[in-house]
Amino acid sequence: MTENKVRKHRRLEGTVVSDKMSKTRVVEVVRSKFHPKYRKHYTVSSKFKAHDEKNVYKVGDHVLIEETRPISRDKYFRIIGKVGETPTKDSE
Repeated sequence: MTENKVRKHRRLEGTVVSDKMSKTRVVEVVRSKFHPKYRKHYTVSSKFKAHDEKNVYKVGDHVLIEETRPISRDKYFRIIGKVGETPTKDSE
């Protein structure tokens, strides 16, 4: 008897910083980390390429991205929707 394992996909919030590619957006995710020795908070940013099928999202939009199967060599996230809006059937 096999059990179906439900995989949890990472969901991150970020800001669209580039929309120059077709069906792809670059999303910058900013996080706050704590340095153990110096006991200070500092910010770390990462940029991820995310899939946007209908080219809806523009630079400056605050979006939610979810990890998915690899779509291309360096694109393995897809945009779920804008933060603060409920995801619609069309955006999935």
